[in-house]
Amino acid sequence: MQIQAGRTEGQGLAAEAQAGSGARGIRKRRAILAAATEAFLKAGFLGASMDEVAAASSVSKQTIYKHFGSKEALFVAVVTSLTNAASDLVHGDVPEPEGADDVAAYLRDYGLRQLNVVLTPRLLQLRRMVIGESSRFPELGKALYDSGPGRAMRAIALALERLAQRGFLTLEDPAVAAAHFNWLVMGGPVNAAMLLGDEAVPNPTALRRHVIEAVRVFLAAYAAGDARR
Repeated sequence: MQIQAGRTEGQGLAAEAQAGSGARGIRKRRAILAAATEAFLKAGFLGASMDEVAAASSVSKQTIYKHFGSKEALFVAVVTSLTNAASDLVHGDVPEPEGADDVAAYLRDYGLRQLNVVLTPRLLQLRRMVIGESSRFPELGKALYDSGPGRAMRAIALALERLAQRGFLTLEDPAVAAAHFNWLVMGGPVNAAMLLGDEAVPNPTALRRHVIEAVRVFLAAYAAGDARR
């Protein structure tokens, strides 16, 4: 089965406005997404009931299909909505370092914020569910990657490029440096949590220690001058 491409949140809201449904349509769409999120996380794609989603969001199944087109497209919309919201928490407006002495602290804060969001039980559950369904529905994996890791890598690359332009880092390819930073920070804790369960998520002290060491290794390769500290 192939998933029909789901609309982004912005496209969905624009479509509602164009259809003349206005604020009421937007509220319905958000209610459907919230109900569908709980249903999919609880029962997975196959186990989730559209009747339950309709009842929980106080709309008819016809209304759900009017907004999203299919159960598959609704699933993609849920994945996109959750990962976009998580990414906003990590990559929103964050003050950049004022000088070279602040670079290490800036990167540590960035990495710790990223880990704390990704390692929440809800997002770990979503990631496991998408991986489980991705062989049958590859669009799910793409939706998760584009809104999650893909967006993270682009945001980190831009941040590192700005630091390099200010003379704090030395790098030839921001995308490669972003990949190194991302996996130094994310690789161990996320892999352990994905394979061993939520109980394998390190405690806050261990997470901070891990991020400090990851940033130290990253700066040993990429820092310029005083930013190595």
